[in-house]
Amino acid sequence: MASSRVDLDGKPIAAMTICMIGAGGFIGSHLCEKLLFETPHIVLAVDVYNDKIAHLLESSENEKQPWDGRIQFHRLNIKNDSRLEGLIKMSDLVINLAAICTPADYNTRPLDTIYSNFIDALPVVKYCTENKKRLIHFSTCEVYGKTIGSFLPKDHPLRQDPAFFVLKEDESPCIFGSIDKQRWSYACAKQLIERLVYAEGAENGLEFSIVRPYNWIGPRMDFIPGIDGEGVPRVLACFSDNLLRGEPLKLVDGGESQRTFIYIKDAIEAVLLMIENPKRANGHIFNVGNPNNEVTVRQLAEMMAKIYGKVSGEKMLDVPTIDVTAQEFYGEGYDDSDKRIPDMTIINKQLGWNPKTSLWDLLESTLTYQHKTYSQAMKTVMAKPTAN
Repeated sequence: MASSRVDLDGKPIAAMTICMIGAGGFIGSHLCEKLLFETPHIVLAVDVYNDKIAHLLESSENEKQPWDGRIQFHRLNIKNDSRLEGLIKMSDLVINLAAICTPADYNTRPLDTIYSNFIDALPVVKYCTENKKRLIHFSTCEVYGKTIGSFLPKDHPLRQDPAFFVLKEDESPCIFGSIDKQRWSYACAKQLIERLVYAEGAENGLEFSIVRPYNWIGPRMDFIPGIDGEGVPRVLACFSDNLLRGEPLKLVDGGESQRTFIYIKDAIEAVLLMIENPKRANGHIFNVGNPNNEVTVRQLAEMMAKIYGKVSGEKMLDVPTIDVTAQEFYGEGYDDSDKRIPDMTIINKQLGWNPKTSLWDLLESTLTYQHKTYSQAMKTVMAKPTAN
């Protein structure tokens, strides 16, 4: 496998040891699979949970897996465990996926959000710089905040000009709401750690790439409240929860915000290119999204209701959606970005990457998985007697 793999410049790819922080999450689980199934690389998987990668860690004497010996799980919390630096020293590359990244937490748990996304990431950046280890740091498209176009009148013709809403890594400003809108705690923390990583590169020679994901979707994403997590997850999981329970989908402030969605397997292809092409990826910030899969949140709800009816065989509700206010749904201090369309110039130029999967196909794959995985669990939960 190692001898046959070449990078984008035709040079052989050497096997490397990768310290993946947050390996047990949605993105980490898919990236672990990609690395173990298709490359010779070794993964030091760091997380506090390993449920989503348990299938990669299990082995038996009777059935050895091809990746046996190439993944090690290290259960630790990066904020207070001295073992982290040792794992980074053992690695050729560090990938930091760790974060609190659930919108409902941003204004209800702003301190945890800021600490998780900035303070807890500081040692990772420090150890990479001091030990001269390459870093791929996961940020977010939320660092852009609101578009320039959102400040124009709704009927202003410039709102339709891509210069006012397409987000470019090296040009677009980062525009956030006022300080009392604590929903921006996440975006601010992520932007500041980006600036720190960039400064370490400029002043101390840190080799880095920064990833800005745009709504990566697929199996194992988020959680369904009451089944494998509590609280308010991201929009797609919220809608999935409503569909599984046979309830109307809740549209915050009419569902007018616009989003793009990308299939997790497409996005992971982009990350693998960053991993294996350091000369092309180092020093760059990459939007990773699918501008062709743009919808309003209302359109997303309508599409998901149709697809869920197809995969489940259940009849659609007479009233499939209901409107709720942001304050009702998220609480005080919530604010939202209007539109997030990624410019793909840099990633296409540096890595030759473009997404492939349509919105319908990625939603069908995700909802099929969720229906199969969660419907039986939902029946079990709903059948439990409630306390008097």
